[in-house]
Amino acid sequence: MLRITELKLPLEHKAEELPAAILARLGIVSADMRTFTVFKRSYDARKSMMVLTYIVDVDVANEASLLERFAADIHVMATPDTGYHFVAGAPATLEHRPVVVGFGPCGIFAALILAQMGFKPLVLERGKKVRERTKDTWDLWRKNILHPESNVQFGEGGAGTFSDGKLYSQIKDPKFLGRKVLTEFVKAGAPEEILYIAKPHIGTFRLVSMVEKMRAEIEALGGEIRFEQRVSDVQIENGHVRGLILASGEHIRADHVVLALGHSARDTFEMLHERGVFMEAKPFSVGFRIEHPQSLIDKARWGKYAGNDILGAADYKLVHHAANGRSVYSFCMCPGGTVVAATSEPGRVVTNGMSQYSRNERNANAGIVVGITPADYPGSPLAGVQLQRDLESHAYLLGGSSYEAPAQLVGDFLAGRPSQALGLVVPSYKPGVHLTDLSSALPDYAIAAIREAIPAFDKKIRGFAMPDAVLTGVETRTSSPLRVTRDETMQSINVRGLYPAGEGAGYAGGILSAGVDGIKVAEALALELVKS
Repeated sequence: MLRITELKLPLEHKAEELPAAILARLGIVSADMRTFTVFKRSYDARKSMMVLTYIVDVDVANEASLLERFAADIHVMATPDTGYHFVAGAPATLEHRPVVVGFGPCGIFAALILAQMGFKPLVLERGKKVRERTKDTWDLWRKNILHPESNVQFGEGGAGTFSDGKLYSQIKDPKFLGRKVLTEFVKAGAPEEILYIAKPHIGTFRLVSMVEKMRAEIEALGGEIRFEQRVSDVQIENGHVRGLILASGEHIRADHVVLALGHSARDTFEMLHERGVFMEAKPFSVGFRIEHPQSLIDKARWGKYAGNDILGAADYKLVHHAANGRSVYSFCMCPGGTVVAATSEPGRVVTNGMSQYSRNERNANAGIVVGITPADYPGSPLAGVQLQRDLESHAYLLGGSSYEAPAQLVGDFLAGRPSQALGLVVPSYKPGVHLTDLSSALPDYAIAAIREAIPAFDKKIRGFAMPDAVLTGVETRTSSPLRVTRDETMQSINVRGLYPAGEGAGYAGGILSAGVDGIKVAEALALELVKS
């Protein structure tokens, strides 16, 4: 197989133009090309003429001679092996099977890979099965009733279930583990296009059924998944994990434990810290959600191509370096989506963004967040958690102490006055918003940086600073505020057999990277089990 990269065609090209372009690029006739597949398709919106850029893999009759002819051409090469190869197989007997704590994207893939290698993992998830969890989540959105153990953060599928379902990342992936993640998603029911479009996404409704199918495969391979099982303690002997204690009081013997906790398992972080598991504070970001009409973003980004079916709802990625030294950037942009209530603790308000696969809601939303570092919250490794809690508790009060979120129109925010009435943009946050002044919702340096950034973003996306756009607070759980540090074997640096993984442990940021990290940790654990 040959791989051709940087093959460009107009946005609205006809289907037959792609194979014709391949033949022309290689200088061959149609009889010499057996088949071709699209490995990746992206778009270039920087010029007046919108262009699609393809990476294609081509099965040709004269591969060796073509490779020799194009030896100096970096855009024609042998197709690399992107298939997944298991690193180990389970021995005939295991004294204790591996345990995976958490069943979000990282935990799912850690458990799936272990199961596919024959290790029959035990999975402990503090929340409920995904459909029961969905009902509980709607209780907050529709009835202002929070279930602390079953919500946007906790339950089967993790926080990624109630999100845009973005499946792209900027992580380095030399082993193509991301391809394994996407392939498993397609097998579970995701549209096949996620294998080749540049910015694939799924959406919440599709993720629900996919998660169920992946759970079923793990169980069919001998794994066990137990819901509503919160780990309340960990047993450590001579620097090695030896067991877990559940909130029910049950003791589970375990020598190899994957900690795929997610970034909101604050009580578990506190327990691990008390037990002496090494962790350190890390940077994260805080800010607001901003909502605009999706049509405004489409026109600003796509111009005359707005509404094109291939392009879909437009997204954006923005960064501004403020005069006070802070970086402000867009986070988790959700085209045609909604702002959702994402708290997991009573008396606190947290926002996040979510889209369905269609991305056809009227508003676009994104986090507009400010980077902060441990220097802003000195103290123990848990100091960042406390800062998050403080901001979320204050947001609850600003919102009227009812799980409504505090909100302010962009024009009023920039002018420093409270908002009294909504304008053209109807906020999507449920259970609702309470108009107020957001100037006290974040530290002063963050407010100043965002006020400077919004007009700067308007120069890149015309209309971004529209007075009627809505800011909703607060966005605090952009990533974990700490890292449970691990070494090159993927184990905790001071507790052997403990494998910190995914977003909660500080090693991922999104569905794809969390899934990849779950695979890496599963591989390391499997090799350790085989060796021992």
